[in-house]
Amino acid sequence: MKFRRSERLIDMTHYLLEHPQQLVSLTFFAERYGSAKSSISEDLSIVKETFEQRGIGSLQTIPGAAGGVKYFPKVGEMEARQFIAGLCEQIENPERLLPGGYLYMMDLLGHPQVIHQVGKLLASAYAGMDIDAIMTVATKGIPIAHAIASHLNVPVVVVRRDSKVTEGPTVSINYVSGSTKRIQTMVLAKRSLKEGSKVLLVDDFMKAGGTINGMISLLAEFNASVAGIAVLVEAEHDEERLVEDYISLVKLQDVNVRTSAISVVEGNYFSKNIQFS
Repeated sequence: MKFRRSERLIDMTHYLLEHPQQLVSLTFFAERYGSAKSSISEDLSIVKETFEQRGIGSLQTIPGAAGGVKYFPKVGEMEARQFIAGLCEQIENPERLLPGGYLYMMDLLGHPQVIHQVGKLLASAYAGMDIDAIMTVATKGIPIAHAIASHLNVPVVVVRRDSKVTEGPTVSINYVSGSTKRIQTMVLAKRSLKEGSKVLLVDDFMKAGGTINGMISLLAEFNASVAGIAVLVEAEHDEERLVEDYISLVKLQDVNVRTSAISVVEGNYFSKNIQFS
């Protein structure tokens, strides 16, 4: 079947968006559309220029017989600032306040458009890095981890508080919670993570960083390393944090239970993100 150029461009763009950070050869596209490689190269130049102008992402060209193109998700600064500002406004809604000063967040974590954009922003900060897997702790971090994974095209590994018979043999560690100072347990199936993996750690809400620190200790049991740390909300913390090198979208400054006032500001996303430095 012969494709018109407009059809090629649409299908090619869709394919690249559906296969982020995957090397796609010019031969693959040439055979897919029954077109010459020279025509495919011209089409890819158009896609590349459009992606970069519209802040959709970037295309990296790898030369040589085994080369091709890779799509990397990126978010423009204006788009990112607008989204994070809107996220802060939503979190500051007094109706989110729960007894004990906790905040209700499940509506945001369950909203497909919100979680998709959260995933794209955090994935954009780590696009192009050598990442083998994304790790988070059940349960609220799971939708964030999967959203990031969909943009980086890597698997998700879920750490649990107790073992499940359906996961087979497990590795468990004890760690100290950064905020409550209590000893807690983390469990991960042995088959979940390959030895030597480079892992992006994800947390929905970070105070002192005890949960992240626990995951770092768990990675050591697999001889794996930390590729980065992505956080949705970090909380203002008087004591010293257990982790320092992380990227957050928003920062919770204060929660006043008496007046139902919630103060939220932009996190360190722009100061820590090499894309905007």
